[in-house]
Amino acid sequence: MSDTPPAPALILGGRSDIGLAIARRLARAGYPVILAARGADSLDAERTDIALRHGVDVQLAEFDVLDSAAMPGFVAGLDPAPDVVVSVVGTMGDQQQSEQDIAAAARVMRTNYEGPAQALGLFAQQMAARGSGTLIGVSSVAGDRGRASNYVYGSAKAGFTAFLSGLRNRLAGQGVHVITVKPGFVATRMTEDLDLPGPLTAAPDEVAEAVFRALTRKRNVIYTRRIWWLVMTIITAIPENIFKKTSL
Repeated sequence: MSDTPPAPALILGGRSDIGLAIARRLARAGYPVILAARGADSLDAERTDIALRHGVDVQLAEFDVLDSAAMPGFVAGLDPAPDVVVSVVGTMGDQQQSEQDIAAAARVMRTNYEGPAQALGLFAQQMAARGSGTLIGVSSVAGDRGRASNYVYGSAKAGFTAFLSGLRNRLAGQGVHVITVKPGFVATRMTEDLDLPGPLTAAPDEVAEAVFRALTRKRNVIYTRRIWWLVMTIITAIPENIFKKTSL
């Protein structure tokens, strides 16, 4: 049996509550971890905690999802190259602000779709060339159907979901697996000001466990809580002439 440690798992958005929970779960399974985020040096306490708690190597990497020009160098500079890449990058933004401010809307769209898609696209090329690897994109149930309350954010997540689906189709048979994760409501710092319904709301550790199961079982698309599949099936089935009269 080889004593060579597994290639690392890279968490894009490693500062987020969900990203850190996923990092801890993968570290517990023996994966070395790379936490990638803006201002990554400020994550030294988290790096130390994960490394000591789980006995794995943990690195920090500076990453800005909006800096497209820097992405090729970022991907090429990771040595060893990651075997698992998880994109947890995202921002909900403010729907009303996005309706009035084109720059705010563009930031939401780029952060949730364009940047993550560009990054995973580059890692897809790298993994396809070597014939192995797993790409995991954390999207959202908000992308299943546009709703008045968050359609700018939802449209970006819809684009990301479609991108992941196409990438999965393209890489089938090349040794690279692509997983789409739709968590639904999650109790994090990003949602702390929202009144979330308990039965529909997961904790970051619950999302992390679902992601780990999907990784080990090679799932394609998962909802963190099964009830979200039912909820979104119902919402997407509502006829448009009725749906447009709702206030979801």
